[in-house]
Amino acid sequence: MAREIAVSIAKPRKYETFAGRFLESLNDAALCLMVSVGHRAGLFDAMRGLKPSTSAEIAVKAGLNERYVREWLGAMTTAGVVIFDQQGSRYRLPAEHAASLTRAAAADNMAVFAQYISVLGAVEDDIVDCFRNGGGVPYEKFPRFHAVMAEDSGQSVLSSLETHVVPLVPGLAARLAKGIRVLDVGCGSGRIMIRLAEIYPNSRFEGVDLSKEAIGLARAEASRKGLRNIEFFADDLSDFHLRAKPAAYDLITTFDAVHDQAKPRNVLAGIYRALRPDGVYLMQDIRASSHLHKNLDHPLGTLLYTISCMHCMTVSLAQGGEGLGAMWGEETARKYLLEAGFGSVETHNLDHDIQNNWYVARKQGGG
Repeated sequence: MAREIAVSIAKPRKYETFAGRFLESLNDAALCLMVSVGHRAGLFDAMRGLKPSTSAEIAVKAGLNERYVREWLGAMTTAGVVIFDQQGSRYRLPAEHAASLTRAAAADNMAVFAQYISVLGAVEDDIVDCFRNGGGVPYEKFPRFHAVMAEDSGQSVLSSLETHVVPLVPGLAARLAKGIRVLDVGCGSGRIMIRLAEIYPNSRFEGVDLSKEAIGLARAEASRKGLRNIEFFADDLSDFHLRAKPAAYDLITTFDAVHDQAKPRNVLAGIYRALRPDGVYLMQDIRASSHLHKNLDHPLGTLLYTISCMHCMTVSLAQGGEGLGAMWGEETARKYLLEAGFGSVETHNLDHDIQNNWYVARKQGGG
C-alpha cells in the first residue's frame, strides 16, 4: 500500500514539473517573437543607453507607433528584459541586457537568432504537409531566411574574419594578399566573399548558390562597391563532382552550407576535384555529434534540430536529395570528407562561435 501511495504522489509531481517547464517554454517562445520584432524595428538599439523613458518617448526615439511600442514593452517587462518604474510609467533597458540584444553588441547580439523562430513558423503548414506526405519545402518558400542567415554569419564570421577565421590556415593571409583563386560554395548573399575581395584585391573570388534571389543580392552589392575581382553564379551543385573545374582553386570555402545540399557527397567530391594539390578547403558547419544521445546536453540542441527539420533537411528533400540535416554531426562530416578524398582533416573551434566547428581539409600529401 505504501508503495502505491508513493507512486500516486510521484506522478502529480512529475506532471507539475513538466507542465511548469512547458509553461515557461510558451512564454519563452513568445519572447523570441517579440525579441525578433524589437530587433527588426530597432527598439533595442533605440533604448540602449536611453534614460528611463515613457512609451511615447521611446516610440519617438525609434520612429515607431506608440501603441505598438507600449504593448511590446509589456511583453519585454513581464519577461524581465526591460525594467518598469510603475510610479513614473517609465521603461529602462539595463546595460547588461543591451549587451546581448543590440547591434552594438556585434557577435554577442542574441536577438539575431530569435528571428529564426518567426521565419520557420511561416512554413509550418508546409512542414506539416511534408510530415503527412513526404517531400520537402523548397528554398523559395523561405523569403527571409537568407537575410537572417546573412546577419547570423555577419556576427559569427564577418566580425572575426581577419582576426580568427583566416588565421585558422597558417600562411593563408599572405597567400591571399599575394593573389590566389577562391571559391565559396553555397555563398548565399555573398557577404563573406565580398569582404575578402575588399581586403585582398590581388585575389580572385567566385561564389555559387542555388538561390537566384541570393545571387542577385550578392551581385548588386559587389557592383555597388565597385569590386572587379569577384563573380557570383546561380547553380545547382547536385552533380558538382562531374562538372567541377579540376585543380582550379587554391582555397574553397563553405559556411554552414554542406548539410543543406541535395547531394552533399557530390558537392564535397566536386570541391576535392576543384582544389589544387596544395589547396585548402575551409568548412564551417554545425558543432554537434552525429548521435542523438551525445547531443542531450547541447546548449542549442532543440533550436538546431528544429532549424534542421524546418529548413536544412526539408530544402534538401525538396530537391529529391539526401535530407542530411543540420545535425549531421562531426563524425559524419569527417566520414564524408575522407570519402571525398581528403587525407588531412583538422577540427577547430572559435571561442565566440558555440554553434560551429571549423574544418581545415587538405588533399593527401597536400601542403
